[in-house]
Amino acid sequence: MAIQASEPVANPNPTTNSASRTPRKSSKSEREKPSSNSPRNPVPKPPNWLSDPSTSGSASGSRSSYLLDTSVATTSVASGTSLSNLRDTLPENSQIYDFSEIRAATNNFLAKRYSSTSSSSQSWRSVLNGKDVIIFQRKLRKSMDFSDVKQKLSVISKSHYMSIIKLLGVSISGEHIYLVYDFVSGSDLSLCLRNPRNPDFTVLSTWMSRMQIATDVAHGLDYIHNTAGLSIDMVHKHLKSSGIIVTEPSYNAKICHFGAAELCGGTREDDRARPPELTSERQVEGVRGYMSPEFKATGIATQKSDVYAFGVVILELLTGKEPETYKFDKGSKNYKRLSIIETAREAVEEGGSGGEGVDMRLRRWVDKRLKDSFPVEVAEKLTRVALQCVQVDPDNRPNMNWVAGKISKLYLASRKWSDKFKVPTEISVSLGPR
Repeated sequence: MAIQASEPVANPNPTTNSASRTPRKSSKSEREKPSSNSPRNPVPKPPNWLSDPSTSGSASGSRSSYLLDTSVATTSVASGTSLSNLRDTLPENSQIYDFSEIRAATNNFLAKRYSSTSSSSQSWRSVLNGKDVIIFQRKLRKSMDFSDVKQKLSVISKSHYMSIIKLLGVSISGEHIYLVYDFVSGSDLSLCLRNPRNPDFTVLSTWMSRMQIATDVAHGLDYIHNTAGLSIDMVHKHLKSSGIIVTEPSYNAKICHFGAAELCGGTREDDRARPPELTSERQVEGVRGYMSPEFKATGIATQKSDVYAFGVVILELLTGKEPETYKFDKGSKNYKRLSIIETAREAVEEGGSGGEGVDMRLRRWVDKRLKDSFPVEVAEKLTRVALQCVQVDPDNRPNMNWVAGKISKLYLASRKWSDKFKVPTEISVSLGPR
């Protein structure tokens, strides 16, 4: 399978459309009428807003039929006028949904919640503007102003990458932000590796299937860090195996929750002016096993903390195990913490117990469900790359551009190994008498 690391698809520029430059005479009343069917303003609007009559309604009408927290209504961006003004300045493909649209799509939030292990927040799968979407509700970590939302949503909406699930738009009401993503059919990586109903089985039973996922996630995170942000240092913050969707039939991986940290307020830029008394609240936002030491201490997500989480995901792919487990020790009669980071270091460090070589230790450490069918040299190099990502000191961790390049080379080496041992399919065997 070839590595797919194509450049992001550029957004169409609405100003280059000749039809949009053709002047159209209209009366003064027509130009001032805020109708969804009115001619385009000098600032181009995305076509989906013009064709969607629900976006022309004000939020004041929706508040009459749904209870909102009026104590925060003056500081949120839920007002119809503000949303309309914000829409007019966003590029094509950006979307600020009316809160009434979110309510309608979720049946006033009474629809069955989508069962997902990728997020602890509430979510609903629904259809919005004819698209199959999934809506996540998250709590805002700071007060949001129009310019902040506009800048970040403008950047995120321009991002297109094959291994990132696209953010279609947002809606903000009170203390919550509703993130609308494309729905992607598949299973999350944690379930693919650890099916509670059948622990001895995994769909990722080949080395190449796991290398494909490692490559997709590496290039996706590299895109987020070094391409998507443009003028800002973009951070994911929520990278974990349960936040990665594996699709069939080629077992490609797609990263969930892109843009959530930026829009909810949970990055270094957002936390610089944050009062110290809120530190304890930030510390519990991460996921056990994926948080770097400095993230645990400060609660501030950085690109280096993303690299740490990525290293943990790679070790999960190698072993099939959770980042942290607890085993009962009969001697001390206490539970002992087991970390895949520690076991990985033991597997590749020089001089094992009894003079056992690295090859043998790796074969015992790597997921048994691969049935010892993997290139040991590549597995060792991949383990060492992952261990570099989980260094305690963030300054000693590599950036994702370097990591993605290394993993691409290991993918090519794995492909060469796989082709070497591939069973020929063009040979036909006859079992009949000659």
